[in-house]
This record gives sequence, C-alpha cells and structure tokens, in this order.
Amino acid sequence: MLLRKTALVLALATAALLASTATATAAPADPAPTPFAAAAANPVIVVGGLSGVAVAYEPIAARLRADGYRTFIYQLPGLGLGDIPTSARAFATYVNQVRASTGAATVDLVAHSEGGLVSRYYLKRLGGTAAVGRYVSLGTPQYGTYVANIVAFLGLGTCAGVVACQQMTIGSAFLADLNAGDDTPGAVRYTTIRTLQDELVRPTGNAAVNDGATNVLIQAYCPLRVVGHLGLVLDGTAYTLVRGALVDGPVRPNCLAL
Repeated sequence: MLLRKTALVLALATAALLASTATATAAPADPAPTPFAAAAANPVIVVGGLSGVAVAYEPIAARLRADGYRTFIYQLPGLGLGDIPTSARAFATYVNQVRASTGAATVDLVAHSEGGLVSRYYLKRLGGTAAVGRYVSLGTPQYGTYVANIVAFLGLGTCAGVVACQQMTIGSAFLADLNAGDDTPGAVRYTTIRTLQDELVRPTGNAAVNDGATNVLIQAYCPLRVVGHLGLVLDGTAYTLVRGALVDGPVRPNCLAL
C-alpha cells in the first residue's frame, strides 16, 4: 500500500513538473514592459508633426503612461510650419530639459510625421545621438512626399508658402542634406513604422530609412489592417509595434489590437 501511494505521489509530481515546463516554453514572452521595468527605462518623448497640437498625441501618450513610461509630448514650434533645422534646435533644448528634470542620461523618441525629420536632424546634425537610445518614427516622409510636390503643381505656390512643406518635397535641398551619408548615425536603435493607407506620405516607401534601421510596414504583417496617416498615433496595432521597439523586441504586431 505504501509503495502504491508513493508511486502515485511521484507520478502526480512528475506530471505537474512537465506541465509547468511546457507552459513556460510554449510561447515567447510578450514584449510589453511591466510598469516597474518601464519606470526604470528611458523617458519617452512623443514628437508631434506638422500642425499637430499636443492634445492630438494624448492617446498614444496615455498608452505609454499606462505601460509605465515617463512620457512627454513635444509640440513643434509654430506647429511645425517653419524651418525644420530651426525646430530641431529648439527640440535639442527640450531634450536637455527632459533629461535634467528626470535625471535620465538618455531618452527615447516616438516621432510622428514631420516630427521624425526634426528628430533625425537633431540626431544627425546637432549631436543628439549621445542623448537618445531609441528612435521610432510613425509615417515620417524620410525621403520626401509627392503630396508636397502636388501642392506646388496645383498652383498654390511653393507649398503655399509653408517652409516645412517645401523642405519635405521630394528632392529638396533639406532632404538631400539630411539623407547624405549614414541614415542611422550613432548607437541609437532606429525603427520606422509606415502604412499603405498613408494619405500624406506618398510613395509610402519613402517613410523608411537605410543603413540598418528596422523598417516595418504594418500591412506586411496585418494585411487587412487599415491605418491612415493620423491613425498611426491612434491605432492599437501600430502601438504594439512602438511598444516592441521600445524594449528592443521582435517585430510582432498584434493585428487585432484596439
């Protein structure tokens, strides 16, 4: 009797051990950080785009805060209508203010549209790579957009007099300078996120960069997901890509995320 009871106990213990091992190895961990881990991570600056008021970026900022990140929103000077290098110099001052207020050596950037160009200019031309750990762009016309060219073609002047629009035109002197040489300087981890339904970045491939960046097209993983230009800061699937990039995780979007 004792032997039978002992055998039964050993069998149950073995089964429990095997079950727990299988559970532990069944699937890779979700890249979402715990609030404790995120609190110890770099502060995140959400950089707005052309005509983007700060409140428009509260949805993505709220998601980041819910995941435990210390999150700040940077509204471009003059809503980004002016000279991009000038905006980048103002942004450099803001980054230093965030670092001073948080005590962080480096910050991470999540930049939408023109904000990605302002951030890249800061990194490439203003020595910002020492202060930034990760750069994530959402629908940024890294190599320009035909939409800016169309404005001029329609007889509305050179982008209706908007300097930043002129600079985002394909073939502009600003973009020629920004994209000369290495697209991804320094030890910064670069990620670009784009969508086929982007109304303002055409062709959409111009939202990617070269030289070692992780360039993600949402529909390459989620072909039925419809995300517009502004939707990149609202869409749940896009956010799962941002979240993964901030923890150096694999490209594994949740195609059903709200």
